[in-house]
Amino acid sequence: MSSPSPVSGDARDDQTGRFVRQPNGRVRPLSPHLQIWRWHITMTASILFRVTIGAATVGAAMLVGWLAVLASGPDAYATLAACAASPLGLLVGIGLTWVLFSFLLNGGRHLINDTGAGLTVPSANLLSHIAVWGPFVLTAIFWIVLFASGKVSL
Repeated sequence: MSSPSPVSGDARDDQTGRFVRQPNGRVRPLSPHLQIWRWHITMTASILFRVTIGAATVGAAMLVGWLAVLASGPDAYATLAACAASPLGLLVGIGLTWVLFSFLLNGGRHLINDTGAGLTVPSANLLSHIAVWGPFVLTAIFWIVLFASGKVSL
């Protein structure tokens, strides 16, 4: 699938358009991009892990805000509790629950990889599938249990 570099070392000899002469004079292959690479589950897991880091930062800021409201007294807390019980508040809660589970499963995937395990293609794919789809399943189970037990209602 890959083509050899130009024999004479000159990017002008390249008929494929896959090589370019860099400013330092070296001929190097062009970097692949998403139009060349096919999408893969490990790419999805990696991107989602970065997204969950940003979302967890927002969640941490919300936690600090919750602590500030808690310190402000019962009236402020009652207002926040009413907002959290609204449909928008429940949506935010569900989203943050997904972020938590995604962060935990992706962190577990990285922990397993850091030990040197799970680095073969089949095991990396399996761990990535768990990290991508697991948060949806765990979040659904978590909120179904909350609704079924009467702890949360609309």
